[in-house]
Amino acid sequence: MIRVIKNLFHRPAIKMGRVDNSRIHTTRLRNAQFVSFITESGSLQPFSTDRYDARLRRRKMIKALLATGAAAGAAWVLLESAHALTMF
Repeated sequence: MIRVIKNLFHRPAIKMGRVDNSRIHTTRLRNAQFVSFITESGSLQPFSTDRYDARLRRRKMIKALLATGAAAGAAWVLLESAHALTMF
């Protein structure tokens, strides 16, 4: 569970084309020279920055919604606790 939360709030590293050192353990292309060769050969589609930017915007919006939800939940618990204490 901690890993999920940590990954959710992880700030992505600066991207360097197709070589991304932060995710090199998950990519199929591990050698930078091989990646350069494949890129120059034109066998791969060019990387779309629009999809990447859209994903970053979605992640930012989801984080904001989760933070707002957590704050609202904490406020609700505080209000209900105060209401319960006033009944006694």
